[in-house]
Amino acid sequence: MTTKNPAKDAPEEELDDEEGPEDDKPMTFWEHLDELRKRVTRALGGLVIGCLIAWQYKEWLLAKLTAPFIDSWKSNNLPGEPSLHFASPADAFLAYFNLSLIGGFAIATPWIFYQVWSFVAPGLYSREKRYIIPFVFSSSGLFVGGGYVGYITAFGVTFGYLLGLSGPIEGGLNVVPTVMMGDYISFVMKMLLGFGIIFEIPILFTFLALIGAVTHKKLIRWMRYYIFGAFFVAAVLTPPDWASQLIMAIPAVGLYFISIGLVYIFQKKEALQADIDAEKEKEEEERKKKEEEEKKSAKKR
Repeated sequence: MTTKNPAKDAPEEELDDEEGPEDDKPMTFWEHLDELRKRVTRALGGLVIGCLIAWQYKEWLLAKLTAPFIDSWKSNNLPGEPSLHFASPADAFLAYFNLSLIGGFAIATPWIFYQVWSFVAPGLYSREKRYIIPFVFSSSGLFVGGGYVGYITAFGVTFGYLLGLSGPIEGGLNVVPTVMMGDYISFVMKMLLGFGIIFEIPILFTFLALIGAVTHKKLIRWMRYYIFGAFFVAAVLTPPDWASQLIMAIPAVGLYFISIGLVYIFQKKEALQADIDAEKEKEEEERKKKEEEEKKSAKKR
């Protein structure tokens, strides 16, 4: 009489679903460090190649990134031609170097995100690893797309407001903008990075849903805190005018609502059930607490 082996007879797909991260073979601390070193080295290598390519187009990149600045200068009728300055001979080189970092990161974004997700992959189940390539392409597209959205929407408003603070004021004083090249590129880099990170929100929450860390119910409960945080971050990263802050905060809030929908689709049933059970327990505790308070108040009467 032969006995069936359930693990052997089970469909291959079901086995993959039950299979733990890396076949339940835990990595040691030093193995994690070695894997991190390998991924960081490869990501930096890709960034270096991207920077070398971007350096060849540094003047074209500068012309593109200064286009909103030039338009704002002219629309505010400022005297002279739009110009950027540098104080020491090395400042122009450093500014172009930072500019090539922006372009190089944009070029190497798919490779960098691939290294990030590959570092995370050993901790995922087999059924979750199938999403790595979609995560790489979507992360890259959203990051670069977020920077581009910021460029075409926020830059014109931001520079229009900032340059609008110049000009003659009472007492015969004339406020003239002298924009340094390095400061301008650093400011642009911060704006592009902020918009790029904001557009990664749906990817982040979708990944957390796949590993069972969040559910759509949790995101709904966190909504008011997130909205406050979105406007706070927008206020820090943008100039103190309401238009620029709204341009960054509104997409961040909209992407959060999109994240709720994505999490609803990809969340784990076990995590959702645990969340529902926790809500019921909390409601039961609150009900008992309320009944006890009512009894105490009734005794006092």
